[in-house]
Amino acid sequence: MFEVYITKAAKYLPNEPVSNEEMEDYLGLINDAASKARRIILRNNKITSRYYALDKTGKSTHNNAELTRNAVVQLFDENFTAQDLEVLSCGTSTPDIFLPSHAAMVHGLLKNKSVELNSSTGVCCAGMNSLKFGFLSIRSGNSKNAICTGSERVSTWLNAQMYNHEAANLKSLEEQPIIAFKKDFLRWMLSDGAGAFLLENKPSGPISLKIEWMEAFSYAYELETCMYAGGDKLENGEIKAWSDYPPEQWLNESVFAIKQDVKLLDEFILSKGAESMSDAMSKNNITPDQVDYFIPHVSSNFFVEGLKKGLTEKGIGMADEKWFMNLSRVGNVGSASIYLAVEELMNSGNLKKGDRILLSVPESGRFSFAYAYLTVC
Repeated sequence: MFEVYITKAAKYLPNEPVSNEEMEDYLGLINDAASKARRIILRNNKITSRYYALDKTGKSTHNNAELTRNAVVQLFDENFTAQDLEVLSCGTSTPDIFLPSHAAMVHGLLKNKSVELNSSTGVCCAGMNSLKFGFLSIRSGNSKNAICTGSERVSTWLNAQMYNHEAANLKSLEEQPIIAFKKDFLRWMLSDGAGAFLLENKPSGPISLKIEWMEAFSYAYELETCMYAGGDKLENGEIKAWSDYPPEQWLNESVFAIKQDVKLLDEFILSKGAESMSDAMSKNNITPDQVDYFIPHVSSNFFVEGLKKGLTEKGIGMADEKWFMNLSRVGNVGSASIYLAVEELMNSGNLKKGDRILLSVPESGRFSFAYAYLTVC
């Protein structure tokens, strides 16, 4: 088995940072009315700026593949060129199209040479799944290098025009033309961007991060869907797919909007997170004193204190000074978030050889969790 190292990390955040007060300038007003939920959600998530691949007219400035390509090309230099690449593994929740795959569309923009492709889907764990594919490819000796990415272009999914038809339909039925909280909630949580790692079978440059292990867990066998798009949840908890709706309902009920069952989220995201992280650390004989930096992806600062409590109860609490987060500055960028945090820490100049980093990524889609343990060398 070969060792695997993250030798470079890069990011691409489109356009200028968007403040809380500017969000509706970009995303628009549903039914020409300001959201009643926006201020409450922003107060809880404590995000103060984020990035959108939109201008203030709502026009797209980049698609997802372009965001990803713009992060990937920053990994190339005279020592590692696009012609040296062997594997391209791309994860996202929000591909530009159903087919071809996201990785194929990114590869098409790179215009370099034939490479092995992998596309990982899902929610936030899509980025970690993409990383694990590259990790296992190099670890097994199948390849000598890989570029792995996480990216989101969710802003166009959150644009008011995606919901206006439903609001108009509600109004025509003499109902309150207010979009359900399960849809409006996420408009103030999610944003755009891309991160990329170069993985190689030997360390390179001033700082490399050796991937010691990766673990993943799913609780879909016992829990129903929490976060979803392209369908709607029925009273029995099952998801009815978009393809089973007549086309006119796609707009009337905002079937393609991203939705989240907030009650399920509150009930399980922290408990299952603490349980899975405890299992991952136990399996690999890791204790909190063997972690110098803890990088958790959390969707909102609202969950931080609860996560700290849950980890402490499991005997794996991390001291406050070990936590590294950039959520408030870059926003919740889904599958890209863990890449953006690692990139910031890796290029901060604060890491020293021997430091150990634990990555934690939850996914509320149907409650999946992914972890990685890195050593600075």
